[in-house]
Amino acid sequence: MYKRPTGVEEVNTSTVHSIRPTPPSSEPPLPKTSTMTCGSYCAGRTFSCTSACGPAGRCCITAAPYRGISCYRGLTGGFGSRSVGGGFRAGSYGRSFGYRSGGVVRPSPPCITTVSINECLLTPLNLEIDPNAQCVKQEEKEQIKFLNNRFAAFIDKVRFLEQQNKLLETKLQFYQNRQCCESNLEPLFNGYIETLRREAELVEADSGRLASELNHVQEVLEGYKKKYEEEVALRATAENEFVALKKDVDCAYVRKSDLEANVEALVQEIDFLRRLYEEVTLYGLHHHLNVTPVSHRPLCLPQCEEIKATVVRHGETLRRTKEEINELNRMIQRLTAEIENAKCQNSKLEAAVAEAEQQGEVALNDAKCKLAELEAALQKAKQDMACLIKEYQEVLNSKLGLDIEIATYRRLLEGEEQRWVLLQCP
Repeated sequence: MYKRPTGVEEVNTSTVHSIRPTPPSSEPPLPKTSTMTCGSYCAGRTFSCTSACGPAGRCCITAAPYRGISCYRGLTGGFGSRSVGGGFRAGSYGRSFGYRSGGVVRPSPPCITTVSINECLLTPLNLEIDPNAQCVKQEEKEQIKFLNNRFAAFIDKVRFLEQQNKLLETKLQFYQNRQCCESNLEPLFNGYIETLRREAELVEADSGRLASELNHVQEVLEGYKKKYEEEVALRATAENEFVALKKDVDCAYVRKSDLEANVEALVQEIDFLRRLYEEVTLYGLHHHLNVTPVSHRPLCLPQCEEIKATVVRHGETLRRTKEEINELNRMIQRLTAEIENAKCQNSKLEAAVAEAEQQGEVALNDAKCKLAELEAALQKAKQDMACLIKEYQEVLNSKLGLDIEIATYRRLLEGEEQRWVLLQCP
Protein backbone atom coordinates (compact mmCIF):
# COMPACT_ATOMS: atom_id res chain seq x y z
CA MET A 1 0.00 0.00 0.00
CA TYR A 2 1.22 3.43 -0.95
CA LYS A 3 1.94 5.90 1.84
CA ARG A 4 2.30 9.61 1.30
CA PRO A 5 5.56 11.10 2.51
CA THR A 6 5.22 13.34 5.49
CA GLY A 7 5.58 17.03 4.91
CA VAL A 8 3.74 17.20 1.57
CA GLU A 9 1.56 20.24 1.66
CA GLU A 10 -1.55 21.01 -0.30
CA VAL A 11 -1.01 22.43 -3.76
CA ASN A 12 -2.86 25.48 -4.92
CA THR A 13 -3.89 24.73 -8.47
CA SER A 14 -4.57 28.37 -9.26
CA THR A 15 -2.63 30.33 -11.75
CA VAL A 16 1.12 30.45 -11.48
CA HIS A 17 2.40 33.80 -10.31
CA SER A 18 5.18 35.29 -12.33
CA ILE A 19 8.21 36.67 -10.63
CA ARG A 20 8.09 40.39 -10.34
CA PRO A 21 10.99 42.54 -9.11
CA THR A 22 10.44 44.32 -5.89
CA PRO A 23 11.11 48.03 -6.06
CA PRO A 24 14.10 49.16 -4.08
CA SER A 25 13.29 50.30 -0.64
CA SER A 26 14.61 53.46 0.87
CA GLU A 27 14.88 51.87 4.26
CA PRO A 28 18.20 50.54 5.46
CA PRO A 29 18.88 46.92 4.78
CA LEU A 30 17.69 44.50 7.42
CA PRO A 31 20.03 41.96 8.86
CA LYS A 32 19.66 38.52 7.40
CA THR A 33 18.48 36.89 10.56
CA SER A 34 14.96 35.68 9.76
CA THR A 35 13.92 32.57 7.97
CA MET A 36 12.20 33.25 4.69
CA THR A 37 9.24 31.30 3.39
CA CYS A 38 6.92 31.79 0.45
CA GLY A 39 5.94 35.39 0.10
CA SER A 40 8.37 36.49 2.84
CA TYR A 41 9.89 39.92 2.97
CA CYS A 42 13.61 40.24 2.38
CA ALA A 43 16.08 43.13 2.06
CA GLY A 44 17.57 44.07 -1.24
CA ARG A 45 16.21 42.44 -4.29
CA THR A 46 13.67 39.81 -3.41
CA PHE A 47 11.35 37.90 -5.66
CA SER A 48 8.03 36.18 -5.16
CA CYS A 49 7.48 32.88 -6.90
CA THR A 50 5.44 29.74 -6.78
CA SER A 51 7.19 26.50 -7.51
CA ALA A 52 6.14 22.88 -7.75
CA CYS A 53 8.31 19.99 -6.82
CA GLY A 54 7.83 16.33 -6.15
CA PRO A 55 8.51 14.62 -2.90
CA ALA A 56 12.12 14.70 -1.81
CA GLY A 57 13.13 16.70 -4.88
CA ARG A 58 16.22 18.78 -5.19
CA CYS A 59 15.21 21.05 -8.06
CA CYS A 60 12.02 22.98 -8.75
CA ILE A 61 10.95 24.76 -11.89
CA THR A 62 10.10 28.33 -11.02
CA ALA A 63 8.34 30.87 -13.14
CA ALA A 64 10.29 34.03 -12.42
CA PRO A 65 10.50 36.25 -15.49
CA TYR A 66 12.93 39.03 -14.84
CA ARG A 67 14.30 41.17 -17.59
CA GLY A 68 13.22 38.69 -20.23
CA ILE A 69 14.88 35.61 -18.79
CA SER A 70 13.64 32.63 -16.81
CA CYS A 71 14.95 31.84 -13.37
CA TYR A 72 15.45 28.39 -12.05
CA ARG A 73 15.79 27.47 -8.51
CA GLY A 74 19.33 26.35 -8.16
CA LEU A 75 20.74 29.60 -9.47
CA THR A 76 22.21 31.74 -6.78
CA GLY A 77 20.06 34.76 -6.33
CA GLY A 78 18.37 36.49 -3.48
CA PHE A 79 14.68 35.61 -3.62
CA GLY A 80 12.13 33.96 -1.37
CA SER A 81 10.33 30.84 -2.54
CA ARG A 82 7.05 29.20 -1.57
CA SER A 83 7.34 25.63 -2.66
CA VAL A 84 5.12 22.62 -2.36
CA GLY A 85 7.15 19.68 -1.18
CA GLY A 86 9.45 18.77 1.60
CA GLY A 87 12.21 16.49 2.44
CA PHE A 88 15.10 18.75 1.37
CA ARG A 89 17.06 21.56 2.91
CA ALA A 90 18.82 24.40 1.14
CA GLY A 91 21.02 27.09 2.55
CA SER A 92 22.92 29.96 1.04
CA TYR A 93 24.69 33.03 2.19
CA GLY A 94 25.51 36.35 0.68
CA ARG A 95 22.50 37.74 -1.09
CA SER A 96 20.49 34.49 -0.68
CA PHE A 97 18.46 33.53 2.34
CA GLY A 98 18.64 30.40 4.38
CA TYR A 99 15.75 27.97 3.76
CA ARG A 100 14.61 25.25 6.05
CA SER A 101 11.17 23.65 5.92
CA GLY A 102 9.37 24.45 9.11
CA GLY A 103 12.61 25.48 10.84
CA VAL A 104 14.51 28.57 11.97
CA VAL A 105 17.96 29.56 10.60
CA ARG A 106 20.26 31.49 12.84
CA PRO A 107 21.66 34.75 11.38
CA SER A 108 25.19 34.70 10.00
CA PRO A 109 27.69 37.10 11.50
CA PRO A 110 27.90 40.46 9.70
CA CYS A 111 30.84 41.04 7.46
CA ILE A 112 32.05 44.08 5.43
CA THR A 113 33.24 43.34 1.92
CA THR A 114 34.72 45.60 -0.67
CA VAL A 115 32.33 46.44 -3.48
CA SER A 116 33.78 46.85 -6.93
CA ILE A 117 31.64 48.21 -9.73
CA ASN A 118 32.09 47.12 -13.28
CA GLU A 119 31.27 50.06 -15.49
CA CYS A 120 30.52 47.82 -18.37
CA LEU A 121 27.55 46.61 -16.51
CA LEU A 122 26.19 50.14 -16.23
CA THR A 123 25.86 50.54 -19.94
CA PRO A 124 22.41 49.76 -21.25
CA LEU A 125 22.11 46.39 -22.86
CA ASN A 126 20.98 46.08 -26.41
CA LEU A 127 18.71 43.12 -26.11
CA GLU A 128 17.18 41.76 -29.23
CA ILE A 129 13.91 40.32 -28.02
CA ASP A 130 12.74 37.42 -30.03
CA PRO A 131 9.12 37.91 -31.18
CA ASN A 132 8.46 34.30 -30.28
CA ALA A 133 9.55 34.84 -26.69
CA GLN A 134 6.04 35.74 -25.60
CA CYS A 135 4.70 32.57 -27.18
CA VAL A 136 7.44 30.59 -25.53
CA LYS A 137 6.60 32.22 -22.22
CA GLN A 138 2.93 31.44 -22.74
CA GLU A 139 3.78 27.85 -23.60
CA GLU A 140 5.98 27.64 -20.53
CA LYS A 141 3.15 29.03 -18.43
CA GLU A 142 0.73 26.53 -19.90
CA GLN A 143 3.20 23.73 -19.32
CA ILE A 144 3.69 24.88 -15.74
CA LYS A 145 -0.09 25.04 -15.26
CA PHE A 146 -0.43 21.59 -16.76
CA LEU A 147 2.35 20.28 -14.53
CA ASN A 148 0.79 21.92 -11.50
CA ASN A 149 -2.62 20.46 -12.37
CA ARG A 150 -1.05 17.09 -12.97
CA PHE A 151 0.79 17.38 -9.69
CA ALA A 152 -2.49 18.29 -7.96
CA ALA A 153 -4.10 15.27 -9.60
CA PHE A 154 -1.24 13.14 -8.33
CA ILE A 155 -1.72 14.60 -4.86
CA ASP A 156 -5.46 13.86 -5.03
CA LYS A 157 -4.69 10.36 -6.18
CA VAL A 158 -2.21 9.97 -3.32
CA ARG A 159 -4.86 11.17 -0.89
CA PHE A 160 -7.39 8.79 -2.35
CA LEU A 161 -4.89 5.95 -2.10
CA GLU A 162 -4.17 6.96 1.49
CA GLN A 163 -7.89 6.91 2.24
CA GLN A 164 -8.15 3.51 0.61
CA ASN A 165 -5.14 2.40 2.60
CA LYS A 166 -6.74 3.60 5.83
CA LEU A 167 -9.99 1.95 4.85
CA LEU A 168 -8.22 -1.33 4.14
CA GLU A 169 -6.32 -1.09 7.41
CA THR A 170 -9.58 -0.40 9.22
CA LYS A 171 -11.19 -3.37 7.50
CA LEU A 172 -8.21 -5.53 8.38
CA GLN A 173 -8.36 -4.52 12.03
CA PHE A 174 -12.13 -4.87 11.98
CA TYR A 175 -11.91 -8.38 10.59
CA GLN A 176 -9.14 -9.29 13.01
CA ASN A 177 -11.16 -7.98 15.94
CA ARG A 178 -14.26 -9.55 14.48
CA GLN A 179 -12.57 -12.92 14.42
CA CYS A 180 -11.74 -12.47 18.09
CA CYS A 181 -15.29 -11.35 18.85
CA GLU A 182 -16.71 -14.17 16.80
CA SER A 183 -14.48 -16.64 18.57
CA ASN A 184 -15.84 -15.28 21.86
CA LEU A 185 -19.50 -14.90 20.83
CA GLU A 186 -19.78 -17.97 18.64
CA PRO A 187 -20.22 -20.47 21.52
CA LEU A 188 -22.83 -18.18 23.10
CA PHE A 189 -24.82 -17.87 19.89
CA ASN A 190 -24.41 -21.57 19.17
CA GLY A 191 -25.77 -22.40 22.62
CA TYR A 192 -28.66 -19.99 22.15
CA ILE A 193 -29.40 -21.46 18.72
CA GLU A 194 -29.27 -24.99 20.15
CA THR A 195 -31.69 -23.94 22.90
CA LEU A 196 -34.07 -22.47 20.34
CA ARG A 197 -33.72 -25.60 18.21
CA ARG A 198 -34.51 -27.85 21.18
CA GLU A 199 -37.53 -25.72 22.06
CA ALA A 200 -38.67 -25.92 18.44
CA GLU A 201 -38.27 -29.72 18.52
CA LEU A 202 -40.25 -29.89 21.76
CA VAL A 203 -42.97 -27.74 20.23
CA GLU A 204 -43.05 -29.98 17.15
CA ALA A 205 -43.20 -33.10 19.36
CA ASP A 206 -46.01 -31.56 21.42
CA SER A 207 -47.85 -30.60 18.26
CA GLY A 208 -47.52 -34.17 16.95
CA ARG A 209 -48.73 -35.63 20.25
CA LEU A 210 -51.61 -33.18 20.39
CA ALA A 211 -52.49 -34.01 16.80
CA SER A 212 -52.55 -37.76 17.63
CA GLU A 213 -54.72 -37.08 20.69
CA LEU A 214 -57.01 -34.98 18.54
CA ASN A 215 -57.32 -37.82 16.02
CA HIS A 216 -58.08 -40.27 18.85
CA VAL A 217 -60.74 -37.96 20.28
CA GLN A 218 -62.24 -37.55 16.82
CA GLU A 219 -62.32 -41.35 16.39
CA VAL A 220 -64.03 -41.77 19.78
CA LEU A 221 -66.48 -39.05 18.83
CA GLU A 222 -67.24 -40.82 15.55
CA GLY A 223 -67.83 -44.07 17.47
CA TYR A 224 -70.25 -42.33 19.82
CA LYS A 225 -72.00 -40.78 16.86
CA LYS A 226 -72.42 -44.22 15.23
CA LYS A 227 -73.73 -45.71 18.49
CA TYR A 228 -76.12 -42.80 18.87
CA GLU A 229 -77.40 -43.31 15.33
CA GLU A 230 -77.85 -47.06 16.00
CA GLU A 231 -79.72 -46.35 19.23
CA VAL A 232 -81.92 -43.84 17.44
CA ALA A 233 -82.69 -46.47 14.77
CA LEU A 234 -83.48 -49.08 17.46
CA ARG A 235 -85.71 -46.59 19.23
CA ALA A 236 -87.61 -45.91 16.03
CA THR A 237 -88.02 -49.68 15.44
CA ALA A 238 -89.22 -50.21 19.03
CA GLU A 239 -91.66 -47.33 18.70
CA ASN A 240 -93.03 -48.84 15.50
CA GLU A 241 -93.39 -52.25 17.16
CA PHE A 242 -95.04 -50.60 20.15
CA VAL A 243 -97.54 -48.86 17.88
CA ALA A 244 -98.31 -52.15 16.10
CA LEU A 245 -98.73 -53.99 19.41
CA LYS A 246 -100.92 -51.19 20.69
CA LYS A 247 -103.12 -51.53 17.63
CA ASP A 248 -103.33 -55.30 18.16
CA VAL A 249 -104.13 -54.80 21.85
CA ASP A 250 -106.83 -52.29 20.97
CA CYS A 251 -108.34 -54.72 18.48
CA ALA A 252 -108.13 -57.55 21.00
CA TYR A 253 -109.67 -55.34 23.67
CA VAL A 254 -112.56 -54.41 21.39
CA ARG A 255 -113.04 -58.03 20.46
CA LYS A 256 -112.90 -59.01 24.13
CA SER A 257 -115.54 -56.42 24.95
CA ASP A 258 -117.78 -57.73 22.18
CA LEU A 259 -117.26 -61.30 23.29
CA GLU A 260 -117.94 -60.40 26.91
CA ALA A 261 -121.13 -58.67 25.86
CA ASN A 262 -122.11 -61.71 23.80
CA VAL A 263 -121.24 -64.01 26.71
CA GLU A 264 -123.36 -61.99 29.09
CA ALA A 265 -126.22 -61.96 26.61
CA LEU A 266 -125.87 -65.70 26.05
CA VAL A 267 -125.63 -66.39 29.79
CA GLN A 268 -128.74 -64.33 30.41
CA GLU A 269 -130.49 -66.06 27.55
CA ILE A 270 -129.38 -69.47 28.84
CA ASP A 271 -130.52 -68.64 32.33
CA PHE A 272 -133.82 -67.40 30.98
CA LEU A 273 -134.23 -70.49 28.84
CA ARG A 274 -133.23 -72.74 31.70
CA ARG A 275 -135.69 -71.14 34.00
CA LEU A 276 -138.27 -71.16 31.28
CA TYR A 277 -137.51 -74.75 30.49
CA GLU A 278 -137.69 -75.75 34.10
CA GLU A 279 -140.93 -73.91 34.60
CA VAL A 280 -142.38 -75.24 31.38
CA THR A 281 -141.17 -78.69 32.18
CA LEU A 282 -142.62 -78.60 35.64
CA TYR A 283 -145.80 -77.02 34.43
CA GLY A 284 -146.10 -79.49 31.60
CA LEU A 285 -145.38 -82.42 33.76
CA HIS A 286 -147.91 -81.33 36.31
CA HIS A 287 -150.39 -80.61 33.58
CA HIS A 288 -149.79 -83.87 31.81
CA LEU A 289 -149.82 -85.75 34.98
CA ASN A 290 -152.96 -84.12 36.11
CA VAL A 291 -154.85 -83.65 32.84
CA THR A 292 -153.43 -85.78 30.12
CA PRO A 293 -154.36 -89.32 30.19
CA VAL A 294 -151.87 -92.00 30.22
CA SER A 295 -152.46 -92.78 26.56
CA HIS A 296 -151.17 -89.32 25.52
CA ARG A 297 -147.85 -89.57 27.35
CA PRO A 298 -145.94 -91.23 24.51
CA LEU A 299 -146.82 -88.25 22.32
CA CYS A 300 -144.94 -85.80 24.68
CA LEU A 301 -141.73 -87.76 24.62
CA PRO A 302 -140.45 -86.33 21.27
CA GLN A 303 -141.02 -82.84 22.50
CA CYS A 304 -139.06 -83.62 25.61
CA GLU A 305 -136.27 -85.07 23.51
CA GLU A 306 -136.25 -82.00 21.32
CA ILE A 307 -136.13 -79.76 24.33
CA LYS A 308 -133.29 -81.84 25.76
CA ALA A 309 -131.41 -81.63 22.49
CA THR A 310 -131.91 -77.87 22.46
CA VAL A 311 -130.67 -77.67 26.00
CA VAL A 312 -127.65 -79.82 25.14
CA ARG A 313 -126.95 -77.70 22.05
CA HIS A 314 -127.19 -74.48 23.99
CA GLY A 315 -125.00 -75.98 26.71
CA GLU A 316 -122.40 -76.91 24.10
CA THR A 317 -122.56 -73.42 22.63
CA LEU A 318 -122.17 -72.02 26.10
CA ARG A 319 -119.18 -74.25 26.73
CA ARG A 320 -117.52 -73.22 23.48
CA THR A 321 -118.22 -69.60 24.25
CA LYS A 322 -116.64 -70.00 27.68
CA GLU A 323 -113.62 -71.66 26.09
CA GLU A 324 -113.32 -68.80 23.62
CA ILE A 325 -113.64 -66.34 26.49
CA ASN A 326 -110.91 -68.17 28.37
CA GLU A 327 -108.76 -68.23 25.25
CA LEU A 328 -109.34 -64.53 24.77
CA ASN A 329 -108.49 -63.89 28.41
CA ARG A 330 -105.26 -65.84 28.00
CA MET A 331 -104.50 -63.90 24.79
CA ILE A 332 -105.27 -60.64 26.56
CA GLN A 333 -102.99 -61.60 29.42
CA ARG A 334 -100.26 -62.60 26.96
CA LEU A 335 -100.67 -59.37 25.00
CA THR A 336 -100.72 -57.40 28.24
CA ALA A 337 -97.50 -59.10 29.29
CA GLU A 338 -95.99 -58.38 25.89
CA ILE A 339 -97.14 -54.77 26.15
CA GLU A 340 -95.60 -54.49 29.59
CA ASN A 341 -92.42 -56.07 28.28
CA ALA A 342 -92.44 -53.69 25.31
CA LYS A 343 -93.02 -50.78 27.66
CA CYS A 344 -90.14 -51.90 29.85
CA GLN A 345 -87.94 -52.37 26.79
CA ASN A 346 -89.04 -49.00 25.48
CA SER A 347 -88.23 -47.34 28.80
CA LYS A 348 -84.86 -49.09 28.82
CA LEU A 349 -84.20 -47.97 25.25
CA GLU A 350 -85.25 -44.44 26.11
CA ALA A 351 -82.94 -44.48 29.14
CA ALA A 352 -80.12 -45.91 26.99
CA VAL A 353 -80.76 -43.29 24.31
CA ALA A 354 -80.82 -40.53 26.93
CA GLU A 355 -77.63 -41.88 28.48
CA ALA A 356 -76.03 -42.19 25.05
CA GLU A 357 -77.08 -38.64 24.22
CA GLN A 358 -75.71 -37.43 27.53
CA GLN A 359 -72.47 -39.35 27.05
CA GLY A 360 -72.25 -38.09 23.48
CA GLU A 361 -72.77 -34.53 24.62
CA VAL A 362 -70.20 -34.97 27.38
CA ALA A 363 -67.74 -36.56 24.95
CA LEU A 364 -68.45 -33.86 22.39
CA ASN A 365 -67.93 -31.11 24.95
CA ASP A 366 -64.78 -32.82 26.19
CA ALA A 367 -63.53 -33.17 22.62
CA LYS A 368 -64.33 -29.53 21.92
CA CYS A 369 -62.52 -28.48 25.10
CA LYS A 370 -59.51 -30.62 24.20
CA LEU A 371 -59.58 -29.29 20.66
CA ALA A 372 -59.71 -25.72 21.96
CA GLU A 373 -56.85 -26.48 24.37
CA LEU A 374 -54.83 -28.06 21.56
CA GLU A 375 -55.46 -25.11 19.29
CA ALA A 376 -54.56 -22.70 22.09
CA ALA A 377 -51.39 -24.67 22.86
CA LEU A 378 -50.49 -24.76 19.18
CA GLN A 379 -51.13 -21.03 18.83
CA LYS A 380 -49.08 -20.35 21.96
CA ALA A 381 -46.27 -22.51 20.61
CA LYS A 382 -46.36 -20.59 17.33
CA GLN A 383 -46.33 -17.28 19.20
CA ASP A 384 -43.42 -18.47 21.35
CA MET A 385 -41.58 -19.56 18.24
CA ALA A 386 -42.24 -16.19 16.58
CA CYS A 387 -41.08 -14.36 19.73
CA LEU A 388 -37.92 -16.46 19.89
CA ILE A 389 -37.18 -15.83 16.22
CA LYS A 390 -37.84 -12.11 16.72
CA GLU A 391 -35.52 -12.02 19.74
CA TYR A 392 -32.89 -13.89 17.74
CA GLN A 393 -33.19 -11.38 14.88
CA GLU A 394 -33.00 -8.48 17.35
CA VAL A 395 -29.88 -9.97 18.92
CA LEU A 396 -28.31 -10.38 15.48
CA ASN A 397 -29.29 -6.83 14.49
CA SER A 398 -27.92 -5.41 17.73
CA LYS A 399 -24.70 -7.40 17.22
CA LEU A 400 -24.36 -6.09 13.67
CA GLY A 401 -25.11 -2.53 14.82
CA LEU A 402 -22.52 -2.81 17.60
CA ASP A 403 -19.95 -4.17 15.15
CA ILE A 404 -20.60 -1.28 12.76
CA GLU A 405 -20.49 1.26 15.59
CA ILE A 406 -17.25 -0.23 16.92
CA ALA A 407 -15.71 -0.12 13.45
CA THR A 408 -16.86 3.49 12.99
CA TYR A 409 -15.41 4.57 16.34
CA ARG A 410 -12.20 2.72 15.53
CA ARG A 411 -11.90 4.51 12.19
CA LEU A 412 -12.59 7.85 13.87
CA LEU A 413 -9.97 7.16 16.52
CA GLU A 414 -7.42 6.07 13.93
CA GLY A 415 -8.16 9.16 11.85
CA GLU A 416 -7.71 11.40 14.89
CA GLU A 417 -4.50 9.59 15.82
CA GLN A 418 -3.20 9.94 12.26
CA ARG A 419 -4.11 13.64 12.17
CA TRP A 420 -2.45 14.16 15.55
CA VAL A 421 0.68 12.37 14.32
CA LEU A 422 0.72 14.53 11.19
CA LEU A 423 0.32 17.66 13.29
CA GLN A 424 3.10 16.56 15.63
CA CYS A 425 5.50 15.81 12.79
CA PRO A 426 7.66 18.87 11.81
